[in-house]
Amino acid sequence: MQHLQGTFTVSERRAARVVSVSRSTLRYEAKIPDDELRLLVRMEVLVRKHPRYGYRRIGDLLRREGFRANPKRVYRLWRREGYRVPRCQHKRRRLGTSENACHRRRPEHKNHIWALDFIFDRDEHGRSLKWLSLVDEYTRECPTLLCERSITATDVIDELIGLMKTRGVPAHIRADNGPEFIAKAIRTWLEKAGVGTLYVEPGAPWENGYAESFHARLRDEFLNAEVFANLREAQALGDAWRREYNHERPHSSLGSLTPTEFAAGLAAPPVGATPLPPGQPLPS
Repeated sequence: MQHLQGTFTVSERRAARVVSVSRSTLRYEAKIPDDELRLLVRMEVLVRKHPRYGYRRIGDLLRREGFRANPKRVYRLWRREGYRVPRCQHKRRRLGTSENACHRRRPEHKNHIWALDFIFDRDEHGRSLKWLSLVDEYTRECPTLLCERSITATDVIDELIGLMKTRGVPAHIRADNGPEFIAKAIRTWLEKAGVGTLYVEPGAPWENGYAESFHARLRDEFLNAEVFANLREAQALGDAWRREYNHERPHSSLGSLTPTEFAAGLAAPPVGATPLPPGQPLPS
């Protein structure tokens, strides 16, 4: 038998015939339904509101709201997002009260109240992008807009540590009662750092109005206007948009000043602010 060297080229048609595979299968590209992002956002809300519901009941709720969500589709998304019903449940005091709503507990100075929240999006391949935003409710500045595939309690704590070292420690952090903030690690760390927590009433996102307003601008002016090729591009574009929001975008509630201009015109922090003393470490 003669030994042949070199590279042989085989046509796609012949290769498909040899292995008995349809050529259309080789060329197939999955198509993401147009309503998938809205479906995922609504599913996230329902899962957080009803943690004891499984994917079948969540699917029933979605279909009652008009989504095209058969059980197989809901199960696929449920598994992909990592949702699951807790094996056991312990009684607990409900986090959140309307007394902590933004119209009742108003910010009085810079670093008085920071609003933390999450918003979700997808890259052009349909992979999840999770954004953590933080807004100073008094100056409307956005010092942090973190984008990752997933964000854990440890990631939130690390982001807060870095920010507090440069900006100072806030008096309070306002948030909803989602799983990210129910996490014992975050609550314990905030207590050690001397930061008060203002959890709003469950199922009442309008009570965290500063975060909701910021996310409306973020969605309308940035997320809906950009197609992200990958995570790195989303992070770079997000950082550029955050700088533009802080330094160039006039804010109507600030007298058409940008958040940075408004903050620069403030006097020294009043009594009650809690800047980080030089050399004092934050809890790890």
